[in-house]
Amino acid sequence: MKRTTWLFCFASALGACQATAPDSASKTMPTIPASVPAPSSPTNALQRTQVLDSFMTFRELGSGPTVAFLHGNPTYSRVWRDVMPHVAGRARCLAPDLIGMGDSGKPDIAYRFADHARYLDAWFDALAPRDLVLVGYDWGGALAMDWAARHPERARGLVLFETFLRPMEWKEWTPQGAELFRALRTPGTGEKMVLEENQFLARSLANGSRRRLDDDERAAYYAPYPDAASRRPLLQWPREIPIEGEPADVTAVVTRYDTWLASSPSVPKLLLTFQSPAGLQPSPTGSPAMIAWARANISNLEIAELSPAGHHAPEDVPHEIGRAVVDWLERHALSSHADKR
Repeated sequence: MKRTTWLFCFASALGACQATAPDSASKTMPTIPASVPAPSSPTNALQRTQVLDSFMTFRELGSGPTVAFLHGNPTYSRVWRDVMPHVAGRARCLAPDLIGMGDSGKPDIAYRFADHARYLDAWFDALAPRDLVLVGYDWGGALAMDWAARHPERARGLVLFETFLRPMEWKEWTPQGAELFRALRTPGTGEKMVLEENQFLARSLANGSRRRLDDDERAAYYAPYPDAASRRPLLQWPREIPIEGEPADVTAVVTRYDTWLASSPSVPKLLLTFQSPAGLQPSPTGSPAMIAWARANISNLEIAELSPAGHHAPEDVPHEIGRAVVDWLERHALSSHADKR
């Protein structure tokens, strides 16, 4: 069944950020070719494990050093389905559905950033108690940076894209985008838009991918959120974005992991960037200003520019992302193949 879609309005950040570069300068990596064959690999099947008072569903593929893939809002681990097989020949790939999202349990909690971090901590302790590499975008990237900053002895590396690298300002959004997100953050209005009308999911899928998802693909993303109660995480995430100091606790989290990003030269980091495709409104999380800030403020950073893609880039260029991750893992001896050399 076809569903109505809307455009999800984002905007490029305005102006260039001026900051003092950390000791280790960033490096721009060669562009990954668009035509990268997908490796043959078994389907990453879903599994489930008990976490605190609920459970989290996850995909697991491959063996070796652990690489965890963290999704954003409103997707779930399915978004990594064509990325993980590239990495699975060199690492143990794990991709959870965040608590309340996808096929994970939906406990009666507020779904604040701290809630997600608490359940994710327990999931990591159960499934990956040793050191690991984290790959994340959108809120998955923020959770990855937060976890690494709080567990520096276990973080071997970070791969990030389209995520909240630093606190933001309203001027980084277009007037339409600011209007939308102010509405989502307004009590009553946001509930109507997301819980009752399911607008966020529709808009995000419509503007988050360069290619048009077919009916089956859209249905797979709709399936975990059949009613208002199940959509509470989708509504809370926009209210967690640290914009002009609000919410204060999330702004503090981002400020804390920014300090770690600048002062952790022993941990390699990779930022994937994408030009905004024609016809889609770009997200400020991947804007030129955000990339410039990353160059100036993140230690031991490499930047790889991939083909044009929307905010949900794994739906557009999964094979390029997978290949870029593999190449980076091997350069830094973070994969099983690299460890054998």
